[in-house]
Amino acid sequence: MKRRILVIDDDDDIRAVVGMSLEAVGGHTVLTASSGEEGLLVAAGQDLDAIVLDVMMPGLDGPSTFKRLREQQATRHIPVVMLTAKGAESMQYVALGVAAVISKPFDPMTLPDELAQALGWA
Repeated sequence: MKRRILVIDDDDDIRAVVGMSLEAVGGHTVLTASSGEEGLLVAAGQDLDAIVLDVMMPGLDGPSTFKRLREQQATRHIPVVMLTAKGAESMQYVALGVAAVISKPFDPMTLPDELAQALGWA
């Protein structure tokens, strides 16, 4: 099933790889945002099935963006998967209420399956 997924990451290369992986391998529709602030605006105006959110970003970081997503009526129901290079901190993000944590580096060929399993789409 084709899903609408927003990828929020300040790194152009990561955003491109995640987007291509989810579109080409996963068959999903991908929207992107390069900052937490931009991600909040895009998420509020879209009907999304999930958000893939980078943890470390300048300005509004991943955890702060997640908190703001949960405070907004239009976005509080959207499952969020954190993407992080600091896998040791995974449990603290799960404790915040994120659906799952995927560690960087990830395999672009298996990322759509990892996401589907994490969100119960598999």
